[in-house]
Amino acid sequence: MYAVIQTGGKQYRVSEGDKIKVEKLNAAEGEPVEFDQVLMVSSDSGIKAGNPLVEGGKVAARVIAHGRHKKINILKFKRRKHHMKRQGHRQDYTEVQITGISA
Repeated sequence: MYAVIQTGGKQYRVSEGDKIKVEKLNAAEGEPVEFDQVLMVSSDSGIKAGNPLVEGGKVAARVIAHGRHKKINILKFKRRKHHMKRQGHRQDYTEVQITGISA
């Protein structure tokens, strides 16, 4: 059984027991969270697709940790103009473990 959820402007295909890194959530470590924007649920009985969301679909998860991704280096360069600009960025994330899927 798996589901497709949407959080933080991105879509994730999740199964029970999966660990995923999503955009930062306001929840403490060990606290349960619930994703209610479920786009599709697939089970043994078939596929249930939403239009755009599955009615009554929920995915339960538990927050494992908060962190920051690796640094992304941004370089803007103009040749022969003596111009080079460097910038870095690290995005915050929340790692969650999926504990249950219900449709």
